[in-house]
Amino acid sequence: MEHLSLSSSLQNEIQTDNSGLPEKKIGSQGLRKKIVTKGLSWQTPFPGDEVEVHFNGYIEGGASLESSRDKEVPFKFKLGQGEVIKGWDEGVATMKSGERAVFTVPPNLAYGEAGSPPLIPPNATLVFDIEMLSWISIRDLTGDGGILKKIIMEGEGWATPRDGDEVLVKHETRLETGMLVSKSEEGVEFHVGDGYLCPALSRGVKTMRKGEKAELAVRLSYGFIQKGNLAPDIESNIPPDSSLTIQLELVSWRSVTAVTDDKKVLKKIVKAGEGFDRPTEGSHVKVTYVGKLGDGTVFDRKGTDGEPFEFITSEEQVNEGLDMAIMTMKKGERATVTVDAEFLHGRDISGKLPANSLLHYEVELLDFIKEKPFWKMDTLEKFEASERKKLDGNVLFKAGKFWRASKKYDKASLKPMKLRKIQSPLKILQPFSVFKQQNLHKHKFQATEYIEFDHSFTDDEMCLAKSLRLSCHLNNAACKLKSGEYLEASRLCTKVLDLDPLNVKALFRRSQAYLKTSELEKAEADIKKALAIDPNNREVKLEYMELKEKQRKYNKYQAELFSTMVSKMS
Repeated sequence: MEHLSLSSSLQNEIQTDNSGLPEKKIGSQGLRKKIVTKGLSWQTPFPGDEVEVHFNGYIEGGASLESSRDKEVPFKFKLGQGEVIKGWDEGVATMKSGERAVFTVPPNLAYGEAGSPPLIPPNATLVFDIEMLSWISIRDLTGDGGILKKIIMEGEGWATPRDGDEVLVKHETRLETGMLVSKSEEGVEFHVGDGYLCPALSRGVKTMRKGEKAELAVRLSYGFIQKGNLAPDIESNIPPDSSLTIQLELVSWRSVTAVTDDKKVLKKIVKAGEGFDRPTEGSHVKVTYVGKLGDGTVFDRKGTDGEPFEFITSEEQVNEGLDMAIMTMKKGERATVTVDAEFLHGRDISGKLPANSLLHYEVELLDFIKEKPFWKMDTLEKFEASERKKLDGNVLFKAGKFWRASKKYDKASLKPMKLRKIQSPLKILQPFSVFKQQNLHKHKFQATEYIEFDHSFTDDEMCLAKSLRLSCHLNNAACKLKSGEYLEASRLCTKVLDLDPLNVKALFRRSQAYLKTSELEKAEADIKKALAIDPNNREVKLEYMELKEKQRKYNKYQAELFSTMVSKMS
């Protein structure tokens, strides 16, 4: 900063106007501040921001200093970058837009023992009257100075794009020399994760809000121009790792969500829905959708605004990928859903598509009604829901859809938190149709998915809940065996045996899981116990024969291994 003299009258004006104002300390090094005019908001600038101020000042008990007001030109500098004395960096960082304050800056935060001859003597205390006009935020997006972002115009709202989202931007990119590299007045669309032109564009756009305009100062590898984005004559004239200046505007973007972890089902929101609620498994939904192939050919169309298509989610009434995507939507939401053709396996059109084809759906969720929450059900309704899901699981199991069947059994398995001793164990075998005829609505119970609080059970309720629970765990264990999830299968069987230690099916299925994981001793113990309970069980006998054969092979292998070791030692 230059040290231009001011008139003594201006110095007196600063002293007179602010003599009665309250003063507060800033930091711990002696900086003091008196607010003359309060600011217009709560925000203050950050280090690196480019601030614009008016100021004038003087040496305490001495000469006047420079004044931007005399010049009628605001003073600009980057905050916290050492472009001004430390007292300014610390003091201006506390100011709000429109605020005016007087700062008393001690020597250690000004020019110190050396001073700044000829105007400022050693150990001088300085006084400045500073007015905050505005600032432009500048952010170091990479932490190494590779991408510096200056906001030219604030955007709307608070949301910013994420990897995978599809953005529409306008940009003008130039080299340090001013040479135009690339320009898009109409706008260009790209997926944030895929990138465009250079790495800095994707990094910058992820920090922007809709309608925001910014300037990116780019250096190091963040300015590397990706091959194929420019005309060959321009591309050949750009040196590697060029420093760039990018004028960037985020016009709009569409959120893209990976519905499945493998990204074989993607959803792009065209119009946001209402509220926060979404359909769940078993919800009754009303939709309209059009399914298209990659070339635009329509292969499926369902529903209109006047007569929507209605179906139950997770019941295989539509393409499974589309089904999963609809369960991520809100009421009134419109989206485009991209689904890998493998989700059409077994349907009429599946054999007509080339490998790795993608299906494109334009879908709108008009309305939905969730399945009645279990905590709102009375006891009879909960038992009916459990039995219904168990039967659904049986159908799916017979169709070879073991993963979906397993989920049904999980929901259906009634799990009371406190099981009292049942006086009549034979009642476990009582069918649901008989139990349903009783007056169950007077009582409530607790289950894995259905029951959230512990209530008193009648013996009949306890018996039926236990019966359903054992049946679902056993069926679920069969699903896990079919799916190759042997540890989970043994865990479910153990749950059954904790409630019913003499359950032959549980012993048999757990022994099957142990055989698959080569835990032969555990498998033999379960099989022997099952045969002791039911000596004539054909399935268990066959399993025992398989175990003996596996033990024979294992013993032979061990003997051969031992023989080889002995021969090598000899």
